[in-house]
Amino acid sequence: MLDHPVSDFLSSSAALCDAVLRLRGAALAQELGRIASVLLSSPHGLYLAAAGDGAAEPAWAATAVCLRQEICFDNECFGHYLVAGRPAYEEADRERLASLASLTASVLQVHGLAQRSTNAYAKVEAQLRQQSQILDQIHESVLTMDSAGFITSWNKGAERLFGYSEVEAVGQNILFLYEDEDTAFHDAFVEQGGRLMEVRRRKKSGEVFWASLSLSPLYDMEERPIGLIAYLTDITERKQAEERLHHLAYYDALTGLPNRTLLTKLVDQALTVAQRSKMLGCVLFIDLNRFKLINDTLGRRIGDELLRQISLRFRGALRDQDLVARLGGDEFAVGLFDISQHFEASMVAQKLLASLLQPFLIEGHDLRVGASIGISVYPQDGSDAETLLRLADIAMYRAKQSGHSEEENVTFYSQDMNQGMQERMRLETGLRHALGHGQLLLHYQPKFALASGRIIGAEALVRWHHPERGMIPPAEFIPLAEATGLVVQVGEWVLEAACAQAQSWKQAGLPPIRLAVNVSAREFTSALPGRVSETLARYGLEPSWLELEITESTLMHNIDRVIGIMDRITALGVALSLDDFGTGYSSLSYLKRFPIDTLKIDRSFTTGIPSDSNDCAIASTIISIAQQLKHKVIAEGVETVEQLAFLKSSGCDEVQGYLFSRPLPAAEFERALRENWGLDG
Repeated sequence: MLDHPVSDFLSSSAALCDAVLRLRGAALAQELGRIASVLLSSPHGLYLAAAGDGAAEPAWAATAVCLRQEICFDNECFGHYLVAGRPAYEEADRERLASLASLTASVLQVHGLAQRSTNAYAKVEAQLRQQSQILDQIHESVLTMDSAGFITSWNKGAERLFGYSEVEAVGQNILFLYEDEDTAFHDAFVEQGGRLMEVRRRKKSGEVFWASLSLSPLYDMEERPIGLIAYLTDITERKQAEERLHHLAYYDALTGLPNRTLLTKLVDQALTVAQRSKMLGCVLFIDLNRFKLINDTLGRRIGDELLRQISLRFRGALRDQDLVARLGGDEFAVGLFDISQHFEASMVAQKLLASLLQPFLIEGHDLRVGASIGISVYPQDGSDAETLLRLADIAMYRAKQSGHSEEENVTFYSQDMNQGMQERMRLETGLRHALGHGQLLLHYQPKFALASGRIIGAEALVRWHHPERGMIPPAEFIPLAEATGLVVQVGEWVLEAACAQAQSWKQAGLPPIRLAVNVSAREFTSALPGRVSETLARYGLEPSWLELEITESTLMHNIDRVIGIMDRITALGVALSLDDFGTGYSSLSYLKRFPIDTLKIDRSFTTGIPSDSNDCAIASTIISIAQQLKHKVIAEGVETVEQLAFLKSSGCDEVQGYLFSRPLPAAEFERALRENWGLDG
């Protein structure tokens, strides 16, 4: 019996805790056995773990005087103690060993839990470090915020983009990055969470830039939303390119006024409003008198300055809500929509004429010009911008022919002015007849690759050979076909004839070239891919022989439907070309989604190259966009070596135009192709 059992037990307890913290495996078992033997003043003491390491009980464990005590806590068994070597053990000894076993189990359990927690924390910490490294390595800016908009994390990409360090940003409200801090957080983030937006943000330097912003919900462990994850990318260069292209495409570079394309768009929008409000609308077509004489006599510089000053006077004579545009040359147009009586338009016309009464003083020249103005009225004359412009143009010519005073220089359109309608009807009847009686034929304008100088394809252009009038220019019957819907039948005929000709050339052993067929907006329906596939199959023609040219305006209605049709066409192996690019108003964000092969620079931009800096800028921009999007680019209407040199130096891939060849009949095109490729005739 020990004299100081309590102090001995405390000493053993301290030794036990120290052993569990410091030791592992056999060393721990040995020390626990030693502690038990010391506590019970026995020669022998042993700790055997429950899992065991294969160790067997010693021979002395079989003696009659031996204490055994299980080491358990909360239904978990860690092993047992064996103590022996004394002549006898009392009940107090058994209680002391039981207390030691209980303490041992508690310490082992707590230590095990702590060790598992430490390991789990270390793993989580390692994963967080790894994820943080990944976020910091990506170029995109990634930040998180709570539901009130306060930033909770900020990666290296965000530091590079905004210029704020993580210490400066975390804890701040996201509004400090806004261009306008009055903007409500909930309007821009919470209500639009998960959406892709284009926004303006401010850097630490004060610089404002455009960013593409994508937001996703941030959840906690119970899948409850606790904030947002924001991904930002700087798109300032793209937005600036879009704005430059938009301005070049929609505004007259000389006067800064809207051009015809933008005027048409704005007039159609205003007509929709006028229809709802039961208001009248008027379009004024203005042609300057004596301008050509001044321009030819004094030169283009004087003429350009005169046009600039005239545009300022017109703008000053109109109200803020009135539209004024320069259509080209010395022609302007005005749109009036906030009027209740059509005679108000004649009053505005007189104001415009009055603004021209004072002479223009330019470089010492005292210049005087007048104008002839034609007026069309919505809704009695037409319900869309193009119709109203056309009818106002007709009225303007009547005014120019008959005007001898300022009052006579203003004329309203009326039905008896359009005596050419009968001729239009005769032409329409003739075109319907031509479709079924072999009067249509195809000419082929070669396309040349600038790198090799070889003919790599041709554009199939429809021609109408009238039995009495001879060859009718496409400019006369194509607009008529589009207006009457005959363009669908003409388009079907062109596709059929082009594939038939391609089959003939293929059988004659000509190398595969790509024939481009124009597709009108009316033809671009869900039935088009099937018709193309059937036509190719009927003639046994590979898809590589065919290319479809689609005008930009065709693509701007129901984008998803259009892309679906385009995907079905390209799946056939047929290439797509975007014709007249730059003359429409498609967004660059849509352009990257279109599965097109080639962008085609419209001849209206090619014409001014290289003398017109605006045409050069537009052409260069289109070529740059095509290169960025991995598209080929072709320029049409190339007629001079100067145009060719500029396009070649700018990176244009292909060209077509009278500098190389006019559109040729099939036989002549075949001869030209054989000569160009060095083939035997």
